[in-house]
Amino acid sequence: MAKQTLSVLDETFAIHSLSEEHPIPSSVLSSDFYFIGRTKDELSLVVKQTIPIEAIESDYDWRVLEVLGPLNLSMVGIMAQIGAVLAKAKVSIFVVSTFETDYFLVKHAMLENAIAALKKSGYDVITQQQEKG
Repeated sequence: MAKQTLSVLDETFAIHSLSEEHPIPSSVLSSDFYFIGRTKDELSLVVKQTIPIEAIESDYDWRVLEVLGPLNLSMVGIMAQIGAVLAKAKVSIFVVSTFETDYFLVKHAMLENAIAALKKSGYDVITQQQEKG
């Protein structure tokens, strides 16, 4: 089976932690790219870093590697395989998923290491400029 292609998104993202009862800010809901996770204990947001959020805790300077899909939900091990490559390269990740694909967030300072490790392991990694060109 061929390995997946990943695309590096141009934007820089932030991960925010808010209290579980905090309303979701309208600036998030009007954004073109965001992830929301709510449990009984917390509300987590992944948004473009340019969106100001008043949070309990925030972590900035994350870049996104999108696994180009769509991926079938019955496919096994994609996230684990990519995660293992990045772990071996000592690149920390934060992963979010949609119905059709996975998104690996890596710190901006580790992006080049992540790309190099993925390419060395046989993955194709493209930038937004490559997609446009």
